[in-house]
Amino acid sequence: MTLKECKREEKADREFQKKFKFEGSINVLTRMMVDPAATEKRGGGKNLPLRRGEILDVIQFTNQEQILCRNSQRRCKSGGAEVLLPQ
Repeated sequence: MTLKECKREEKADREFQKKFKFEGSINVLTRMMVDPAATEKRGGGKNLPLRRGEILDVIQFTNQEQILCRNSQRRCKSGGAEVLLPQ
C-alpha cells in the first residue's frame, strides 16, 4: 500500500467513527455477500447502496434488521440483513 492509500483509509476510518459514534478500533467481524437474487437498492441517508453479489465487511450487528457494513470502496453504512448471505 502506498502512503496516499494508507492516509485515505485512515481518513475514512475517522469519518466512520465520527458519523456512527463508534468507539475503539474498527474490526471486521465477518464478510457477507449480497444475495444475487435480490433487487439492487440505491441507498441514501444511512443505507448502503447494495449491488447483487457484492462482498461486504460486517463491522457490527446493530439489530435483526440492520447490519453496519463496509463495501470495497470503504463506504460504511447500515445494510439490510434480509439480503445478506454468509460467505
